[in-house]
Amino acid sequence: MKKNIIVLLLAVFLGVASCSFTTKEFNDPDKDKLLIDLITYVLQKGHYSPKDMNDAFSKNIYVDFIKSLDPIKRYFLASDLEEFSQYEFKIDDQIKVKDLAFFDLVYSRFRERMEDIKKIYPEVLDTPFDYSKDEMIDVDYDNITYAASKKEIKERWRKQLKFSTISNYYDLIEDNGATTKDDLFEDNAEELKELEAPKTLEEIEIEARESSKKSLDEYFDFADDLERKDYFAIFLTIIVEEFDPHTNYFAPPDRDRFDLRMSGKLEGIGARLQKKNDYIKIIEVISGGPAWRGEHIEVGDLIMKVRQEDEKEAVSVVGMRLDDAVKLIKGPKGTKVTLTIKRVDGTIEDETITRDVVELEETYAKSTLITKDDKNFGLINLPQFYFDMNNYKERNAASDIKKEIIRLKKEGMEGLILDLRSNGGGSLRTAVDIAGLFIKEGPVVQVASADGEKEVLKDRDKDIIWDGPFVILVNELSASASEILAAAMQDYKRAIIIGSKQTYGKGTVQNLIDLNQWLRRNDMGDMGALKLTTQKFYRVNGGSTQLEGVKSDVVMPDRYSYFDVGERDYDNPLPYDKIGAADYDVWEGYIDYEETISKSIARMAKSEQLALIDENAKWIKKRRDETVVSLNYNNYKNDIDQRIEESKKFEAIDEYDNELSYQSLPYEVKLMKQDTTLGEKRKRWHKSLTKDIYVEEAVNVLEDLKTSNIKRAKVADMKN
Repeated sequence: MKKNIIVLLLAVFLGVASCSFTTKEFNDPDKDKLLIDLITYVLQKGHYSPKDMNDAFSKNIYVDFIKSLDPIKRYFLASDLEEFSQYEFKIDDQIKVKDLAFFDLVYSRFRERMEDIKKIYPEVLDTPFDYSKDEMIDVDYDNITYAASKKEIKERWRKQLKFSTISNYYDLIEDNGATTKDDLFEDNAEELKELEAPKTLEEIEIEARESSKKSLDEYFDFADDLERKDYFAIFLTIIVEEFDPHTNYFAPPDRDRFDLRMSGKLEGIGARLQKKNDYIKIIEVISGGPAWRGEHIEVGDLIMKVRQEDEKEAVSVVGMRLDDAVKLIKGPKGTKVTLTIKRVDGTIEDETITRDVVELEETYAKSTLITKDDKNFGLINLPQFYFDMNNYKERNAASDIKKEIIRLKKEGMEGLILDLRSNGGGSLRTAVDIAGLFIKEGPVVQVASADGEKEVLKDRDKDIIWDGPFVILVNELSASASEILAAAMQDYKRAIIIGSKQTYGKGTVQNLIDLNQWLRRNDMGDMGALKLTTQKFYRVNGGSTQLEGVKSDVVMPDRYSYFDVGERDYDNPLPYDKIGAADYDVWEGYIDYEETISKSIARMAKSEQLALIDENAKWIKKRRDETVVSLNYNNYKNDIDQRIEESKKFEAIDEYDNELSYQSLPYEVKLMKQDTTLGEKRKRWHKSLTKDIYVEEAVNVLEDLKTSNIKRAKVADMKN
C-alpha cells in the first residue's frame, strides 16, 4: 500500500507541476481559485473512483451547498432560489475554469439574509408568546418550500422561536413546581418558604424568551466571527464529498484537529476553550496537563491576554476569533506562555504555564478486570485506532492493547472482551498489528487500488499475546479499522462477534494529503489538506465490508437498531463488491465454536431485558419520526406527560444489574492516588458496565469457550 501511495503522489506532483499552475498563477491574489484548481486536479488523478464533473455533479453541489447554509429554510427566499437556479447545471463548468460566481452569489446573499434575521429575532422575542393559541410547527424541513416573502420569513422565525422558547418555558415551570398561575407552588409551598419568592408565569415567560434570545445572540456572535474562507471551506467540502462521503477538505485549523484526533495528544497548556461573547472561556482543564498540574486555571476563567516568553508585549484576545486565540496559546513542548486571566470572582492575574504534551485520556484504550464467581475476565475498551502521524513508534492503539493484555494476564484473566462499540476507526496499521496479537501469523486485510493492484497486509509476528477465549463487541457505529479487525477475527474464527445486526459498513481507505507540497512557490498561506479515498479494503475471505459491514455472530438489539445509521445511508457511497480470498488458516483453538454461538443466540432469544431494549428502540424511532409539534402549551405539556408515562416501562433498562464486579488494574489504582479525576472517571465507567447486558453475555460466551478449551485439553490427555 505504501508503494501505491508513493506512486500516486509522484504522479500527482508531476501532473500539477506541468498543468495550469504557472508562476503567474501562484502569485494570483485569489487563493480560492488556486484551491479549486489544485483540489479538483488531485481528485481526478488520485481518487479511487473519480467522478465525471457533469450536470448531475453540478446539481448535487448546487443542492447540497444551499442546504448546508440554510438547512431549515429560515434565511433564503424563493426569489433567491430562482436567482441561484441559473447555476444549477453550470457549476461543473465553472469549476473547470475557476469561476466562483455561484459561490459568491450564494455566500453574499446568505450574509445579507443573516443581517436581516439579526433584526427580526430580537423584535419577535420582545413580545410575549400566546401559548393558549392552537398552532403547530412541522420540523420536517425537507418537505417545506422556501418562503415567498420577508413577511413569511418573519412568520417562520416567529414559529421557530416559539418552538424553542416553549421548551424553555416548560422546563422553567417544571423547575419552579408550577403548572398554572392558581396552583403555583401549591404542592411544595412548605419547602419553598425559606427560599426566594416563587416566580409568576409572566416572569417565567419573560425568562424563557430571554434564554432563547441569549442562545441566538451567542450563535450570531459566533457566525460574525466566520469569514469568507470558512464558508469557502464548506463549499470545497461539498465538492469533494460528491466523490464519496469520506473524501474531505480540511482547512488548516481542521487539519490540526484531525491530527489531534488520530494521535490523542496535543502540545499546549491542557485546556479546552470556548468563545463566550467576546471572551475566551476555560470550559475544561484536561487531567494531567500542565495547567492541571500547576493549578493555574479553573473552569469558568476568562483569558484576556496572551504573551509569549520571547515577547515583551501581551496580545489581547478579547474579541478575537477562537481559532486565532488558540494559535497564540498553543505551542511546542517546553516553551512558556503567560496568560492574563480574569477569575470567576473578578480578580485579574497573570499565569505563566510551561507547555507540554497533553494526552487526552478518553482517547486511549482502558481496561478493567471482571469477576464472576471465582473467575476473572478482562475487558478492554478501545475508543479509536490512534497513532502518532509523525512517529508510529510513539504511543499507539496496538502497543497499548498489548500492554493491557499482559497486565490482565497477570491478574489471572481467563477470557478477553474487546469493546469496539462506537469506535469509528483510525489507523489501518494499528488494526493489523492488533489482529496479530491473537493469531500466529497470516493475512489480516486485503487492500485494492483503483488500477486493480491488490496488496495483502499480514501479521508477520509469530508471537501470540492472547490465545484464550476472545469476544469482540460491536454496534452500528463500529466502523473502518474496527470492521477490519472484527472481520479478520471472524474469518479466522478467532473471536465471536457480539452486537448489532451489522456494523457501519465503511470499507474504504483514506490518506491525508498536504496540499502545500504541490506548490513550488506559495505566498498565499496554508492551503490545508485533502483526506482522499485512494483504496478499498477487503476481508481475508474476499468480501468487502463496504455497505455490508460485519454481521455479528450473535445479534443483540440496541437503541440504534431502527435508525438510519451507517455508510449505506450516506450520499455517494462506493459500491459493495468482492475479490478473491487470501490464503489463511482458520484458528484451531476452539472445538465448540459454532455450538457456543448457538447457545448464546438461544439465551438472547429468551432475554426479557433484550426484548425490552428492542421495544424501546422501536418506541424511540416512532417518536423521532413524529415531526409535527403543538405550540399550544397545554397540548405540548400533555404530549410530554404522555411520553414520560410511556417511557416508565423502559426504566428497567437503566435499573438492570448484570451482577458482575469490576475493578481497575493495580497500575491505575496507583495513578488514582495522584489523580482523583481518573478515579472518578473509572468509577462512572464501572457503574455503566454493571448495567450492560452486552458485557454480561460476552462473559457468558467466554465461559462457554473456556469450557471448549477444557474439553480440548481433556481430549488431548486421553490421546496421550
